[in-house]
Amino acid sequence: MKRSVTPLLLALVAIVSAACANGAKEKQVVAGNPISALIGHPVDDPHMVAHEGRVYMFACHDFSVESSTYDLRDWWVWSTDDLLHWKLESVLKPEDTFMKAPSTSCWATFGVPMAGGWRWYFSAGPRQIGVVTADTPAGPWRDPLGKPLIAEGQYPTEARDPDILLDDDGAAYIVFGTFRYFIARLAPDGLSLAETARPVVIDKPFGPYGENITDDKPSLHKHGGLYYLSWSSFYAVSKDVYGPYEYRGSVIDPSCVSPEFRGDRADLQFDRHGNFFEFNGQWYYAANDFSQPGRTRYFRDVVIGYVHYRENGDIAPVRIDRTGVGQYDADGDIEAEDWFDARGASNQTCLWGGFDLQICGGGAVRYPHIHHVPADAVLSLSLYETAGGGTLEFREGAADGRLLGSLALGDKPATPGHATTREVRLENASGERDLWIVAKGPEGPLCRIDSFRFKAPAGQ
Repeated sequence: MKRSVTPLLLALVAIVSAACANGAKEKQVVAGNPISALIGHPVDDPHMVAHEGRVYMFACHDFSVESSTYDLRDWWVWSTDDLLHWKLESVLKPEDTFMKAPSTSCWATFGVPMAGGWRWYFSAGPRQIGVVTADTPAGPWRDPLGKPLIAEGQYPTEARDPDILLDDDGAAYIVFGTFRYFIARLAPDGLSLAETARPVVIDKPFGPYGENITDDKPSLHKHGGLYYLSWSSFYAVSKDVYGPYEYRGSVIDPSCVSPEFRGDRADLQFDRHGNFFEFNGQWYYAANDFSQPGRTRYFRDVVIGYVHYRENGDIAPVRIDRTGVGQYDADGDIEAEDWFDARGASNQTCLWGGFDLQICGGGAVRYPHIHHVPADAVLSLSLYETAGGGTLEFREGAADGRLLGSLALGDKPATPGHATTREVRLENASGERDLWIVAKGPEGPLCRIDSFRFKAPAGQ
């Protein structure tokens, strides 16, 4: 894969320099959050979409830390295949759209694969929505309409902040607005509305401004047969894409935000502009953040965390920390449900609280970029054995990669609700490792893994 080498190297140099200046330990995990540490520049209002093995981020970016108002001068597309190494795909300038001139109001945006190519919807300031097309996210982009897709005054809301849902039946829907949201099905070519947009009804909404008030930047996604409408960090659900939607809560809970991303902020749920996306079967939440030094509400970063759904459709609070996603730190517990890729496995509501990973015979789960793994580590797993027999194999680099060790599972299910600790000695080199857990045994669930950790062998 071609990588955006220069921004990544600059980010690494900055991280290492800061660590040395603060007398930090030599052990460092390259910061996954905020992702400006990975791409070399802050971005904001992220909207992610996965397509053919890559995640594409359609985003804005604040112009300067000195700004005292929103100053956004173009739009970006970045892509990644591992959520760590990002490549700049293309830039869209307002003068290359119907706007025909530079602007500081290149507001929230979102692109999707559609009609054999790509459609990129953008806020032309706070009151108009445009669309451009290209064969690939790398462009070149062109404005086929030469005018707004949704013009000022068409609906009793500000026509801005478009979000697109591609439904299971192939239909595409656009939702937009500020405080009052409207939704419509798009024509198959994505260049017009197939119907008059209708208002979205939300039962007893709540947002960063209080009761019965939402926010700008609505977003739609679908999971488990339910439609999720979100704004900032808040969300509501419905069985019908048009609603009405039932308010459920916020995915930001201070207890799940690490102290370094809390700072002295009392408004952790404000201006998140979050977007939910699925990649390799795992769900994620990408959102704005301005908690870090040198950031303000007009010069923002992006953070990403894992998303897990409860059996009743609620979304559990999203953990926001420095490690982020796509990598792991062997210096502590690794939550098994936070995998990068999996087959024959799924996340379940944990028998002893939270979530765990259920793996079936023939299944395989990947955890890449595990930092600080000691040589010949003892892998300690907290698990619940659900079926008779079977073996867990621990392999490096691929599901059929080098065997590091194996663990025979018990021939009787464990007592319900009680996790046990099982350990296996691995034969591995130290440093950053790519671990696969492969289940061999009869069809059906073999065990549920809550978490695991790497321990140095005795005497080290």
